[in-house]
Amino acid sequence: MTTFAALHRAGAPLVLPNVWDVASARFLVEAGFPALGTTSLGVAAAHGLPDGVAATDAENLRLTRSLARLPVHLTVDIETGSVDAAVAVAEAGAVGVNIEDAMRPTETHAALIRSVKREVPQLFVNARTDTHWQRPGDLAEAVRRVRAYADAGADGVFVPGLAEPADIAAMVAAVDVPVNILFLPGRHSVADLTELGVRRVSTGSLLFRAALAAAVDTAVAVRDGRPVRPDLPPYAQVNTEPPTP
Repeated sequence: MTTFAALHRAGAPLVLPNVWDVASARFLVEAGFPALGTTSLGVAAAHGLPDGVAATDAENLRLTRSLARLPVHLTVDIETGSVDAAVAVAEAGAVGVNIEDAMRPTETHAALIRSVKREVPQLFVNARTDTHWQRPGDLAEAVRRVRAYADAGADGVFVPGLAEPADIAAMVAAVDVPVNILFLPGRHSVADLTELGVRRVSTGSLLFRAALAAAVDTAVAVRDGRPVRPDLPPYAQVNTEPPTP
């Protein structure tokens, strides 16, 4: 199996679906995806917990242990993270983690990255900055932060919300490590991001939110007497043991 790091290629970026349970992961493995990430929103919402407040460490660890049985590379979103959380998911079978800065001081986040890499040097650390997350972003500040994180040992950097082609190209040029961009429907395609030099494209919470919408649409169709999508996976396909490495 190609190493997780080697999947981050210029000209052929890693398209990384983000999952929230074993079933979603299993079907994506069967669809041919060589690596999966977790979605912190999906994991949190599925357990009735809030996202982004370190409420899902136990749920993340249980999910990691279950997903590690699948023949796929797994990277886990540990939100703002900790050394203990990174070590725990690595020992459970994850090959990578996503750690967000939540706009805390740059050196604080860089110090965490250094500590994680010291404890689990083989773990692929994708360092996220939130300069552009749910707000207008400051490109210069984003570049300053991701350079510091790369210097601290991050294996990749992630700037969710970065969408303007010129800004993405500038980010790619600013660092030597792979740049991860969150896929934004209607704003860009994987082909567009490939041309800009992006080496990893994540779906974030998109698949989880799409699944919620599909569930509601199907229930409403049944209630209202409208046709239901016919090409659903049959019961027997879902009710099988997942593949193992």
